[in-house]
Amino acid sequence: MTHDDPDLDAQPTVAAEEEVARICADLIRIDSSNYGDGSGPGERKAAEYVMTELAEVGLEGTLLESEPGRATVVVRLEGQDSSRPGLAVHGHLDVVPATAADWQVDPFGAEERDGCIWGRGAVDMKDMDAMILANIRHFARTGTKPARDTTFVFFADEEAGGTLGSHWLVDRHPHWFDGVTEAISEVGGYSVTVPTPQGEQRAYLLQTAEKGIAWLRLVAHGRAGHGSVPNDENAIVRLAAAIGRIAAHEWPREYIASVRELLDTLSTMTGLSSADADLEPLLATLGGAQGFVRGTLRDTSNVTMLDSGYKHNVIPQTASAAVDCRFLPGHEDQLMATIRELAGEHVEVEVVHHDVALEAPFSGDLVESMKQALLREDPEGVVLPYCLSGGTDNKALGRLGISGYGFAPLRLPADLDFAPMFHGIDERVPVDSLRFGARVLGDFLRTC
Repeated sequence: MTHDDPDLDAQPTVAAEEEVARICADLIRIDSSNYGDGSGPGERKAAEYVMTELAEVGLEGTLLESEPGRATVVVRLEGQDSSRPGLAVHGHLDVVPATAADWQVDPFGAEERDGCIWGRGAVDMKDMDAMILANIRHFARTGTKPARDTTFVFFADEEAGGTLGSHWLVDRHPHWFDGVTEAISEVGGYSVTVPTPQGEQRAYLLQTAEKGIAWLRLVAHGRAGHGSVPNDENAIVRLAAAIGRIAAHEWPREYIASVRELLDTLSTMTGLSSADADLEPLLATLGGAQGFVRGTLRDTSNVTMLDSGYKHNVIPQTASAAVDCRFLPGHEDQLMATIRELAGEHVEVEVVHHDVALEAPFSGDLVESMKQALLREDPEGVVLPYCLSGGTDNKALGRLGISGYGFAPLRLPADLDFAPMFHGIDERVPVDSLRFGARVLGDFLRTC
């Protein structure tokens, strides 16, 4: 949506790639840490920054708050052909917390070093936010229209499951997605460098699926008592036994379509076997990205927090643990039944947060548009599908029947261990990669 502004004609034409690094650095300097308990600064300042950048080029965004300080920004651009189904392009403005002492640089300083912008969110996902915003601004300045009506969203609260962001918007303001059938967002479209018999080959991982989420709390019950008295109903011991069983459980492998195609194509490229028994050498060719892929070979369950007791000489009546479970499409019921069986009779299993698994085809016009936009910038690259072991805001949009993909295009140096920086320390993104991504995203939006 635009408004008339005589000053716009006097603005210089600035290509998206020319300001994407500035926008990324500006966003990183805004601390929008999401602690998951409501104690963080929220996204309001980052959302206001986005609104200012939109207004500067004559666009009127809409800022929506689910709670004070928890802000989402939406803006819609009319497409070249409004008769076609609409597209959603979305990012999130929150980041996971960062402990400054663990970093080489100030995590909110956006320092440029060794050709990279460093800081929390450089990878997840203020880099993509900047690509999106830079392209919106370029379209507004030049009067360019995306190929079809496009809703751009900068969500709150993705790092805590989207309850106050994407899910809230879908529940309270679904009209923003009227006519939208497909969406793109984070954790896809970045390159890995694969060794092959012919030499190194850049492969871009296009995310077509993501695992479901089940954040669970185990609550063990027992008999309280004095620490000096034997107790065969100790809640902590019961919890520890349940944790031990869950940790020891070997979830069976199952290869969904996107994972199978990824492994088989890598096998053809490298000459290495994709058979289950010989998989390790093939996975190793993906470098740092192998962790994401390894997490999609089976369901997973990881204990992440413990809570029990209040005094050294008191046996508590209860003990609890948090378990982060991720399940493949179609595996939710099986996973929950297995966890309950492993927990045992004295341990309750509570669902703290749940979200669905997603799977979209690695085919069709939208996928072809993403592939061609990448290959026009990097003709020697190849594009492969993959499943994300984590989750994105595409889960919320899926409730509206919107098919979601991960497409935050970045051509990365072969020696940059990029994927492990998601939620890690010393996050950084090369400036050249940002410029590449801005060009590819703009090309995609004009041609999809």
